[in-house]
Amino acid sequence: MKNVTKYTRQFFEAPKTAMKWTEKSYIDKAPQWCSVDLRDGNQALIIPMSLGEKLEFFKKLTDIGFKEIEIGFPAASETEYDFCRTLIEQDLIPDDVAIQVLTQSREHIIEKTFEALKGCKNAIVHLYNSTSVAQREQVFRKSKEEIIDIAVSGAKLLKEYREKYEGNFRFEYSPESFTGTEPEFALEVCNAVLDVWQPTPEDKVIINLPVTVQLSMPHVYANQVEYMCENLKYRENVIVSLHPHNDRGCAVADTEFGLLAGADRVEGTLFGNGERTGNVDIIVLAMNMYSQGVDPQLDFSNIPALSEDFSRLTRMGIYERQPYSGKLVFAAFSGSHQDAIAKGMKWREEHGETVWNVPYLPIDPQDIGREYESDVIRINSQSGKGGIGYILETRFGYDLPKKMRESVGYLVKGISDKKHKELLPDEVYAIFKTNYVDITAPININETHFVQRNGIEATISFDYNGRKVTATDMGNGRLDAVSNAIRSYTGADYSLNSYTEHALEVGSASKAVSYVEIVTKDGKSFWGTGIDNDIITSSVKALVSAVNNMLKTA
Repeated sequence: MKNVTKYTRQFFEAPKTAMKWTEKSYIDKAPQWCSVDLRDGNQALIIPMSLGEKLEFFKKLTDIGFKEIEIGFPAASETEYDFCRTLIEQDLIPDDVAIQVLTQSREHIIEKTFEALKGCKNAIVHLYNSTSVAQREQVFRKSKEEIIDIAVSGAKLLKEYREKYEGNFRFEYSPESFTGTEPEFALEVCNAVLDVWQPTPEDKVIINLPVTVQLSMPHVYANQVEYMCENLKYRENVIVSLHPHNDRGCAVADTEFGLLAGADRVEGTLFGNGERTGNVDIIVLAMNMYSQGVDPQLDFSNIPALSEDFSRLTRMGIYERQPYSGKLVFAAFSGSHQDAIAKGMKWREEHGETVWNVPYLPIDPQDIGREYESDVIRINSQSGKGGIGYILETRFGYDLPKKMRESVGYLVKGISDKKHKELLPDEVYAIFKTNYVDITAPININETHFVQRNGIEATISFDYNGRKVTATDMGNGRLDAVSNAIRSYTGADYSLNSYTEHALEVGSASKAVSYVEIVTKDGKSFWGTGIDNDIITSSVKALVSAVNNMLKTA
């Protein structure tokens, strides 16, 4: 990292603007969305999608709710051309959806583009040419006047060919490499194109301001967008569009700031796919709005299924921490985080809360097809009693006493640590069941009889270390009497410390689950759980389980 002197800032500050966008704190309505997955995203794939794959992807985009979809560069290849013709000829484009195609400002390319669009009900022809200092000087070696002439000549050709071909065509223009262009010159080029197109309320046009290469912090781009919005001709008939790339990791911020600065429309991709570091992730933008109570007008209610389809069709993976979409974005391994989430969910249930405000969860994961047990509370050696207890309660119906959650939590964490792996909910349940529920060795009670006689007398028949034995004793209640009988026969020195129970729903039958804690003379605590149709039997099973856990450590 010794070559820092070879770099400098390549962006151009916008002439002073009012910076009115800084007075806004959130986006209050959805922009017009345009998916560029099938063009910008597709051309960035190692293996571009086939015709069949593109057709399937197009259908998914319309199902999500996109009304504008850039499908490709028809003059670039036969696959792109055939895709366009297939959509039109097989009537696969919904009436309320416009397809968008890209073209350079060259007549044979424009002609091929209109041939591909012939008969299209709704199409956007997207004209572009590069305007940045680097492109002008190094690639095209043309003056500003010559660059303007390229844009204007292309704009004129679009008008001419629109008259020659059957179909409904709208226009879009992009000063490519806008972020490396002097804002005053970008404005001059765009206004020259607008003078050719003469937009009207019935024939609005799109001026797209691409972050072809991200060169600045987001507020700089917002100022550039505001400058353009304030100075474009025919502004009331111009739809200002954004197309941010993500070279500096700021595509979402660029877009959100750009919308605050006056833009009306966004071009982006699902999951941020695209050249180099990708385009702006429309899922993130939409869900950011959704999380603040603004309807994005797109349906991302099943992101796991969408993720699978995307990976299959593009052969691209999705980063585990990708906002909203990644497999681990809602995962809480930390014990304190799990505890806060579990308590937050409990609070919502107790208070009948309708507005979402759960610690550590910016949105309800279920809104986008995620599950609490598998996506949110994840169990490993860093987990705590709250998360483990939450899984046992919500997935399996066991509402463990607070102190028992500590005991179970330490056991589960220890096993995870020893195995050096995450434990799935079923594995957590198996550990709990094996170590706490209906433990039958070394003591297994076969029969219990009670008689009311100055208290409760219990007679128990049980197997103890392979022998069949009987014991009788008194207590102030049934469970106490059974406990005293076990103690009198085995000589076990413990006290019955706590007992709780609740109904456990298993299928259509309701069973009772009981939890018992015993404490030894030296202060050690042991827990047991019992399940039975009868509440007394379940409590006895819980007691025996606790005693067996104690005896196994003796």
